Amino acid sequence: MTEESRQVAGRYQLVELIGSGAMGMVWRGEDKILGRVVAVKELLMPVNQGEEKVEEAKNRAMREARIAARLQHPNAISVFNVVEHEDRPWLIMEYLPSRSLSAKLHEDGSMTVDEVIPVAVQLAGVLAAAHRAGIVHRDVKPGNILLGEDGTVKVTDFGISRAVGDVTLTATGEISGTPAFLAPEAARGEEATFPSDVFALGATLYMAVEGVPPFGTADNAIALLYRVSSGEIDPPKQAGRLEPLLLKLLELKPEDRPTMAEVLVELRSLDGGVTPVATIPEPLTLPRTKPVEVPAAAPVAAAASASSASAAPAPPEDPAVDRRRRSMLLAGIGALLVVVLVVVIVLVNRNSTTGNTAGGSPSSSPSLAPSPSPSAPASPSSPSAPPTSSSAPASSSVAPAQTTAQALENYFGLLPGNTDAGFALLSKAFLAKRKQTLQSYTNYWKGYSDVSVANVKTTGPDTLTADVTYVKPGGSSVTNHHSYRMVQENGVWKIDTES
Repeated sequence: MTEESRQVAGRYQLVELIGSGAMGMVWRGEDKILGRVVAVKELLMPVNQGEEKVEEAKNRAMREARIAARLQHPNAISVFNVVEHEDRPWLIMEYLPSRSLSAKLHEDGSMTVDEVIPVAVQLAGVLAAAHRAGIVHRDVKPGNILLGEDGTVKVTDFGISRAVGDVTLTATGEISGTPAFLAPEAARGEEATFPSDVFALGATLYMAVEGVPPFGTADNAIALLYRVSSGEIDPPKQAGRLEPLLLKLLELKPEDRPTMAEVLVELRSLDGGVTPVATIPEPLTLPRTKPVEVPAAAPVAAAASASSASAAPAPPEDPAVDRRRRSMLLAGIGALLVVVLVVVIVLVNRNSTTGNTAGGSPSSSPSLAPSPSPSAPASPSSPSAPPTSSSAPASSSVAPAQTTAQALENYFGLLPGNTDAGFALLSKAFLAKRKQTLQSYTNYWKGYSDVSVANVKTTGPDTLTADVTYVKPGGSSVTNHHSYRMVQENGVWKIDTES
């Protein structure tokens, strides 16, 4: 970019180059329209790999940037915009006067355990929030952790390493992430998952207290990846009271590692609850509880290639949208009928000779609340109001009446991304019969990238049938015909049996 053209997309003025790496260059810039300082990241595209490869990387970068923009958290660098300029993507992000954890370790040496734990609490907090939103970071490392001048800790580059292929092995396919901090399964070329982020956090904290990564360093990336894939770490020597948790995070098998939420609980215990953890309303951070491969926003025309279309179908083709529209129409009709019924009853009571005005409200069948948990977002297919606690007084919130069919659609609309809310919509008898726990339930849904329900038919007052399609991460799918019995618990429709 020449001195005369140091403006991106006619709006963002580049002021100073503040960083560069394998994925691109970062500039301190100015948003000329809003008059604020921003960070502008120029993403580098693959070279000498053909136009098709470049276009694929560009589309992925645009898509992943939009997904990263879904996460609004005090400990995450916000993505304000993504634009295409000079035939490549540019990210417009929050600017934080800071230095990376990598730079701090390089300049000041390793940190004490007491210094690391408050940083770790903030990191686990934002990563746990990202996981609840269905976002896998894929490249947690000291270079992507920014330490603000006021002590603020922020994580950057959510999902972008996967978008542009940060680490590429020609013989074995693309591996996203930095070798020294990769989880063993990611080093073997498997898809990065939530447990992969847990491992990478462990490797980052190990580096902070020990001064070196858990697998050491090597100039040869292939040799280092081989060492990582074996999972044999060098035992920590300076981790002190942090060592037991570090070893849990660095377990070889993903299923043996704790969840990020569990990591946060343990870190807060070590911290004594001193470091505050940001809490944010989930409906604001979860506009869509689907895996990261399905973006919440429609791709721009430049990203609408055949490869991106298969990974991110446009909203008009999404059956969930049709379900939402039908559900909203039914809810509107139902609400109108309720109003008419109330008016009739009021008129009848007014003309009644009994004079009973204290107990004249009509009885009605209980309705399905959007979610029994305050933290669970409303389903994309649900026409209901924002979530309310099932323990709240009935007068504090009035949810529109829903049928068992709408309740079932609401349940599957939450999955596979929001297992906490889905688990809460299974009856006590269902859970007892199947000996289901939240952990086993969550592990089950990790095996699917999408799920949809169709042909929902009511067969009785509390029974219905439906066709459920389960989609694996690789794209394969299977459709099963199920019969369901629903039951009311605390005014909430829940699945009681499935066959």
